[in-house]
Amino acid sequence: MVLDKNQRLIMTTTHSKNNILIYDRSGKVLEAWGTEFPGAHGLTIVEEGSEEFLFITDPKANKVCKTDLKGKILMTFTTPKEIADYEKPGEFKPTETTVAPNGDLYIADGYGKDFIIQYDAQGNYIRHFGGHGKGDNQFDCAHGITLDNRNPQNPSLLITSRSANEFKRFTLDGQYLETISLPGCFICRPVIKGNLIYFAVIITDKWDTFDGMLAVLDQNNKVISLPGGSQPSYKDGALVPPVYDQKTFLNPHDVCVDNDENLYIPQWNSNKTYPLKLIRV
Repeated sequence: MVLDKNQRLIMTTTHSKNNILIYDRSGKVLEAWGTEFPGAHGLTIVEEGSEEFLFITDPKANKVCKTDLKGKILMTFTTPKEIADYEKPGEFKPTETTVAPNGDLYIADGYGKDFIIQYDAQGNYIRHFGGHGKGDNQFDCAHGITLDNRNPQNPSLLITSRSANEFKRFTLDGQYLETISLPGCFICRPVIKGNLIYFAVIITDKWDTFDGMLAVLDQNNKVISLPGGSQPSYKDGALVPPVYDQKTFLNPHDVCVDNDENLYIPQWNSNKTYPLKLIRV
């Protein structure tokens, strides 16, 4: 889920008739479109001049599409022919994207080979890095990615390694910087608002039961709040794995923060529940 400059909430779904739903902040559906994205998953919004555009990832259809806000497809990225590791088109299963200030696009192949693939604004391949593994510069389900520009002189990429319960930070040219360990947190994607990092913890333990919570990290990468979970605590400098409160969320898959710092949470495999809204108090 993302927020456009008119404060509309835009969300992906895998429904066969509507892959994109657009809400106002009260929850009223304003628009619905898209049947080209049967596995619609990650969603990024970017402003170019006076217009806004979406990048929609679809791991089921093995593609990333750039669209306008009405759903017109403007650019499509499929299995990168420049990377020899992809022997079959179906091995490319992108989950999320982010866009750098110069327009470069980064695609996280979180359900595929775990590469981060960088393109310029015209769609030309630049490089790839990462890949599946346990090394510092590798990932175990690179499910989410975002640009961290809280330090404008030194922006970086914050990337999920979900099955390892970690974030990893890289330079914009793919050099590994650090690992942020978050035990017990199967992280969807980082969302940065102000000095804080927000994310959905889709599960803490098992995939076959309802689980999950939100997490908020401060500028020092410390967990300061776990809505839907236990009080955050640390022991010997390490996060104590959080405990689901058994009631608030049903596998939260993302979090969107509006300009009033209210939170909106779409959920996965949650018996078709509506997204939730948490009002800042």
